[in-house]
Amino acid sequence: MAVRAVQQIMLGTVCKNERQTLETLKAIKAAGYDGLELNGFMIRPTSFLVRTMTKAAGMPVGKGGNFDWKGMLREADLSVVGVHEDLGSVKRDPDAVIREAGELGTDKIIITGMYRFDYSDISAVKNLAKDLNDSGKRLRKEGIQLLYHNHNCEFRKVEKNRTAYDMLIEETDPECVNFELDSYWPTEAGVSAIALMKQLGERMKLYHINDRGSRVTGPAMTPILKSDSMELGYGNMNLKELIRQALSVHVDAVILESHKNWVEKSPIKSIQVSAAFLRKYVV
Repeated sequence: MAVRAVQQIMLGTVCKNERQTLETLKAIKAAGYDGLELNGFMIRPTSFLVRTMTKAAGMPVGKGGNFDWKGMLREADLSVVGVHEDLGSVKRDPDAVIREAGELGTDKIIITGMYRFDYSDISAVKNLAKDLNDSGKRLRKEGIQLLYHNHNCEFRKVEKNRTAYDMLIEETDPECVNFELDSYWPTEAGVSAIALMKQLGERMKLYHINDRGSRVTGPAMTPILKSDSMELGYGNMNLKELIRQALSVHVDAVILESHKNWVEKSPIKSIQVSAAFLRKYVV
């Protein structure tokens, strides 16, 4: 069975010290999750610039860079389903990334997309695929899988009928590079998430899940409402179909991730509400 997990980015505001962090992790376990997906920039000390940029993007990273995550996860009985890293770190010091993965008990390193990168440039995307292949080959020698996580920019066109994401699938070696599909972002970009899942097949090793809708009630200022992330089952995405497809290709984990717009403005409450949906359908 796929592990039900939470992405660490949801926890930045509720991990201000180790005591609160442990309480948060135990609450996640109690809600019915068995894993956490970590971010390298949240489990190691990071620069003020990185913290400021992520907070400005609506994703506060908290103060956990010096916390004993390994010990707290063990005490909360949560496994590590993977670690998000940037490709630059993997290229510069693959041995450190491999060592950290081993210490945390995971065999998955996930590239979280490229910052200030032109996904409409076919040459740039081709070079990215090569870098992913090279890094994936290096990690594979040590039993570590390299996965690529999408946002919405990968669905820019590099050719009339070809997106950057299509190109990354086609240009990467399945022996060295696979995928963590986030179904929220292609949906936001007007792309069929279920079609992408079927295109990836068993190359989809992890599944990031979120829902998309609007909390606005009453009349709108215009006939247009802005949509945002929602707790699972409260938006308009066909999550049941997406989960069925993900489970049919034996993904190792289904991972909840939302950055904001939480019910009662609480990430813990949001995690608990979404847990009911996951307990029902990820079985």
